[in-house]
Amino acid sequence: MQNARNRNLKLMVVALGIIEAVATIALVAKPTYVSAVAAEANAHPSPADAQSDPWTAAETVTPADLAKELSDSDPAKRPVVACVGFKFLYDGGHVPGASFHGPASKPDGLADLKAWAQTLPKSSNVVIYCGCCPMVRCPNLRPAFAALHDEGFARLRVLLLPTNFGTDWAGKGYPVEKNK
Repeated sequence: MQNARNRNLKLMVVALGIIEAVATIALVAKPTYVSAVAAEANAHPSPADAQSDPWTAAETVTPADLAKELSDSDPAKRPVVACVGFKFLYDGGHVPGASFHGPASKPDGLADLKAWAQTLPKSSNVVIYCGCCPMVRCPNLRPAFAALHDEGFARLRVLLLPTNFGTDWAGKGYPVEKNK
């Protein structure tokens, strides 16, 4: 009986891994398409999915506003943008000029972000984003924001991508830079 349970548990773990891999491939291959079922699930996350945000509404920026800021003719007025998500997503397309620091949910990614932050004045206008998944479940934004906030960045904001980068940025026609 115990062997049967262990075998069933192993099969479930393998199946979940396959499902996750297929979902990741689908996101990369067609980032602007979201199935009706996924869109519905993302529009109504369960309370268990929601995480407490360390930022306030004033510490966020919409895609439209960020795109406008990035197109400012005065480079000194443009924000510094950092991607704290996954490399394959960054390579597939990212906010123009964004630097890549790796997933902030991982020690290496967070360390890279902190090292990069040390090169910036604390008064810098910094925008971070991930865009890997629905924002309410993003494993990278909260640790990245907390780390930079703790470093003393007073003009720190989070790019609002409620669904993901493909849907909320690229799919809306905002500029995308690839493989930089």
